[in-house]
Amino acid sequence: MVILGTNAQNFNIMRQLLLLAFILIVSFSNAQSINDLIDKVDINGLTLTLNELTGEVPTTVNGNPATIINRTNGNNDTAADYLIERLSAFDNLTVVNQAYSAGGRNIIATQTGQTNPSNIYIICAHYDSVANYCADDNISGTAAVLEVARILSTQCIDNTIVYALWDEEEIGLRGSNYYATQAANNGDNILAVLNLDMMAYDGDNDNDFDIDVRNFAQSRAMKDEIISVLNTYGFNLNVNVVDPGTTASDHSSFWFQSPAFSAVLLGEAWSNNDQTPEYHTSDDRVITLDLPYYEEMTKLVTAYMTTKAGLVAIDNTVTINSNMLTANQAGATYQWINCNTDTDIAGAVNQTFAAPVNGNYAVRVTTGGCTEVSDCIQVSALGVDTLDPETVNVYPIPTEEELNIELPVFDKGKMQILNLAGRVLVEEDITENNFQWDVSGLSSGLYFIKFEVDGKTVVLNFITK
Repeated sequence: MVILGTNAQNFNIMRQLLLLAFILIVSFSNAQSINDLIDKVDINGLTLTLNELTGEVPTTVNGNPATIINRTNGNNDTAADYLIERLSAFDNLTVVNQAYSAGGRNIIATQTGQTNPSNIYIICAHYDSVANYCADDNISGTAAVLEVARILSTQCIDNTIVYALWDEEEIGLRGSNYYATQAANNGDNILAVLNLDMMAYDGDNDNDFDIDVRNFAQSRAMKDEIISVLNTYGFNLNVNVVDPGTTASDHSSFWFQSPAFSAVLLGEAWSNNDQTPEYHTSDDRVITLDLPYYEEMTKLVTAYMTTKAGLVAIDNTVTINSNMLTANQAGATYQWINCNTDTDIAGAVNQTFAAPVNGNYAVRVTTGGCTEVSDCIQVSALGVDTLDPETVNVYPIPTEEELNIELPVFDKGKMQILNLAGRVLVEEDITENNFQWDVSGLSSGLYFIKFEVDGKTVVLNFITK
């Protein structure tokens, strides 16, 4: 804030290990309601972002180690690159580096609405500073924007959300003014701008916060909507309405356009003289912030932006049957993800996926041009000994009559055939390590074949046609 305007063959991925006792466990990664999304706000992640963007801890930017202590004008390119990398890692976002002058860079991420793409709602914050560190002013707002983007980008939405991170707020609101002027000239249908500036300090622990508003466009109605969200979801916060509110932050760039846009500022309680005493100094450090208060504030803005976004009815839930995960949305395209490494699993593009090792997994579901990502689901072996899948061969896939089965030499073994729901259709002892099995009794489709040999277990997939 400124005071002066300031996946052996084609089905290699179908070979997967069974790492659990076959107990049916059904779990849902439901993120279909506003409450679900509120619960995704992660104070640990927020705190890490605060520490990385203020240089309290080192980070990596463009593949290189970086410590971002200072974000003053002309010295914040590393911070801007950090923001681009973070936003570019999320689904459903188009990220633009808006270089509007020799030294100014706005970082803009757009999540296009599926139903009403021309209806635009903005959540924004400035990322530049006047000194070293400057955690509350304004990495508190910046980290909250990133957190809302992380959460909402997993959803398909009705309206367009813009996540905007402004530069040069501290020297005259230059970044936001450039964007707002361009938007006004283009006739952009911006329906609301939620500006976050200094939202993590609560010195007297009263959980007060301010909404600064003036009678521009529908700004007062926007203020009322935020208060309605506050009351509906029962956040541990108390609102102070400041009207007329300050013009000393980026929301006012939208007020002073012709025509004006609806905008408000949300932040800590300056109206009660409860702003950080370290304002505009290098003593504005993460250690001075009230993290439970900050978490609650971030939940509030997540709830508000979700109401404005509108959630499209796509099922991003997952059913778990042992180590077998099934996306519940039919007729889509799928990509399974290793949450432990945050990477796509090569070839894991079927609706059902058998986890090969212990870990956390999610699925990216795409339908109708829109992508949603499930929660990460934990799969645990709990001591089940596994058989190396490279020592087992099941072919041909797909098959019409027989499966050729090759196993390592063993003393005692058993085979099961299961359907996608985990129901055992066939169970028989096996004594040979190389044999053929007649599949003509099975309908066309995808099945699991489980082998237990000498105390070790493996599960593979096969297809009948």
